[in-house]
Amino acid sequence: MNFPLYIAKRYLFTKSSNNAINIITLIAALGVIVGAIALFIVLSVFSGLKEFSLDFIKISDPDLKISAEKGKSFFFTDSMTTILQDKKIVSYSKVVEERAFFEYKDKSHIASIKGVDTNYLLVNNIDTAIYVGEWLDKEAINTVVVGRGISSALSLGTYDFIESLKVSVPKPGKGYINNPKTAFNQLNLQPIGIFSLTEELHNKYVFSHLSIAQSLLGYKLNQISAIELKLAINADKNKVKKELQAKLGDDFKIQTREQLNASFHKMLNSENLIFYLIFTLILIIALFNVVGAIIMMILDKKENLKTLFSLGTTIKEIKKIFMLQGFLLTFFGLIIGLSIAIIFVLLQKKFELIMITSSLAYPVKFEMANVIIVFFTIITLGFLAAKIAASRISKKII
Repeated sequence: MNFPLYIAKRYLFTKSSNNAINIITLIAALGVIVGAIALFIVLSVFSGLKEFSLDFIKISDPDLKISAEKGKSFFFTDSMTTILQDKKIVSYSKVVEERAFFEYKDKSHIASIKGVDTNYLLVNNIDTAIYVGEWLDKEAINTVVVGRGISSALSLGTYDFIESLKVSVPKPGKGYINNPKTAFNQLNLQPIGIFSLTEELHNKYVFSHLSIAQSLLGYKLNQISAIELKLAINADKNKVKKELQAKLGDDFKIQTREQLNASFHKMLNSENLIFYLIFTLILIIALFNVVGAIIMMILDKKENLKTLFSLGTTIKEIKKIFMLQGFLLTFFGLIIGLSIAIIFVLLQKKFELIMITSSLAYPVKFEMANVIIVFFTIITLGFLAAKIAASRISKKII
């Protein structure tokens, strides 16, 4: 066996005659264990929150979205129908989207009206987010489904047959508005459902039938704002995107779900990084206990070190003994802490031990990437702490 490793193990697992040294070593080990538990649980919670948030986006946003590179609309042609008849494309939906002015009784609000065709629910499961009323009825054309935030801003409910929701959109054209009364296309619509997703989405959208949105904007029958696509489960988004781009040409812009929500993804990743750095800083502070424990051990074993030095052990080997002792202390603390944290995360995922509300548990997700991040973070910091402590050894001390 390697001599420095053998001595380091003896020093680590043998109880010191000085009780204070034992307490300091125990505190150092507990610091590593608690630090490993905290860091892994925080990363797992953020992974769960990220997955939880992205599930909402999957409900509202398509796998791919085709829109015009220039301008707000384009014409859906027969050639597009042929291009979209691909095995990798499960379904597609034509949509029209534009900012509009909404009025209900004495209140007003600016949001986006999104006209969708009958295939829309085959592309996005937005109907699962409705908590009051129902989704658009094929027979009732002049109906809309409103976001919860818009509903709250307008004090708007569903099936109000006395007062309708007034939707106004500026008429297309150039120049100044001379007569405000004739400058807008306006329709009276009946809210039949209210949906709730993320704050951004339920404050932004009012869903209507495609023909209603086209009528408001003065669009022709085949004039639309975008085509939303749902791909097969095994389809490669980026590959399908490249193929469609080559077929449709540069006049069209194709975006994946991740690109449509680029700022949201950046926000999630930034928050994850910030909390990782905060808990790493806490770990660094905790690992100063390891430095202290090793220095105290060096002073406690001063007579033993003199003996080892007299027997021919070099200063370099003595430094290595205490560096290995600190590394082993960190390693075993990490293994214990990581094991406890993994068990807790798995139990939380299965049994929902800690709840946010009576019906919603704290979302957690076990990811091997988090295990690797925690392992190498603590191992690296523990190695540096042990090296700093061992560097205090010199001939003068011995």
